[in-house]
Amino acid sequence: MLEDNTARFALKTELLLRIEKLGLQQSLFPTSDELIDQLVQQLESISPILQPLQPNHLPSLLGNWQLVYASAGTIVTRQIASIPDFGSAIKIKRVWQTLASDSNIRKISASNSAQLELPILGEWQLQANGHWKWGTDEKTATVSFNSFSIQATKPFGLSNWSFPELKIPVLEFLQKEALWITSYLDREIRVGRGATDNLFVFRRDVTLST
Repeated sequence: MLEDNTARFALKTELLLRIEKLGLQQSLFPTSDELIDQLVQQLESISPILQPLQPNHLPSLLGNWQLVYASAGTIVTRQIASIPDFGSAIKIKRVWQTLASDSNIRKISASNSAQLELPILGEWQLQANGHWKWGTDEKTATVSFNSFSIQATKPFGLSNWSFPELKIPVLEFLQKEALWITSYLDREIRVGRGATDNLFVFRRDVTLST
């Protein structure tokens, strides 16, 4: 156990330094880093929590998490990267995820948020709200979203002005489910993998209120 704790500390330190060296813009766009992927795989092999979705482990899972690395980018950053010329002018301020408890013990609420700075238009926030649910496999959840929202938080760079949030519900028959595996979890770091094995590294964010 002591050896695993020492190894985890060393791996996490190297991982976070490597991600920081990449910089936020590069780490969240589709630019898989082989060394980062290897460090994550080593961490996954000594995860202290093997079944993160067990009820007694949920306190370690819930809360605010800053996304610091995405091997194949995110839905938002992949779209931005596909825009010729204009895409490089869009600045990613932060991307984060908030997980909250639900009355159903095998379901949690989830919201994915991104804050962008657009040329001329200023700062905008995008958010997708939904939930995770799972059965006997307490490592893998199905994720679906029931609403999306967009809001200009600093339109045209004006910090004392904002637009009302525009919320767009998703009809139930249009809601799609995707598999999500939590492959590593401790109090500070969380790793998730999508159905196509895209890799996401989160770091607990204590600066955001739940």
